[in-house]
Amino acid sequence: MPRKYVILLAVTLGVIALDQWTKYLVVRELTSQMQGQETLGGRLGAMFSAPPERGFDGLHYRSRRSIEVSDSFFRLRYAENPGAAWGLFRNLPPEQRGPLFHVVSLGAVVLIVFYFRKLSGSDPEEKWALWGLPLVLGGALGNYIDRLARGFVIDFLEAHWFDKAAWPSFNIADAAICVGVGLLLVDAFVRKEKPAPAPTKAA
Repeated sequence: MPRKYVILLAVTLGVIALDQWTKYLVVRELTSQMQGQETLGGRLGAMFSAPPERGFDGLHYRSRRSIEVSDSFFRLRYAENPGAAWGLFRNLPPEQRGPLFHVVSLGAVVLIVFYFRKLSGSDPEEKWALWGLPLVLGGALGNYIDRLARGFVIDFLEAHWFDKAAWPSFNIADAAICVGVGLLLVDAFVRKEKPAPAPTKAA
């Protein structure tokens, strides 16, 4: 198998595994969804089965606690996002939101794979895209698994400034997408098309 596809599989599957593992820990430790489940299979079933109806707080899973990593700057707190990044389109009706996200997610996967196949895998200038595309792909698939399983994405990383301002909650998949897009922006500058040399005049 060519090296570039080894990178694609390793990074993509690594992001998906880390993303789903951290979400599992969040559901287990910060919500009551897995209470009473003594086996791993039971806990996974509680996480990936159809969620209960929303409660008074607007959440499907009951939040039990949050973890203050830094009192003034960062915490782990369970959140649900039925929309896209930063909650975009979350107010769309489910019958419209679901098909929209399926089309967008599958379209993104197709475009990423198409672009990745065009990379030679041996050009040093391609290194930014070689790592950036799998990060974006792994993040997109990690969140897509959430949408397929329960119709919303689990977020839990919350950066804030003394509770006066806060960045929208995010997860490992979101972070991988952001880093991947950053690498692709670098790639766009490094590998931007160079102007063709002017033709030489005949003597």
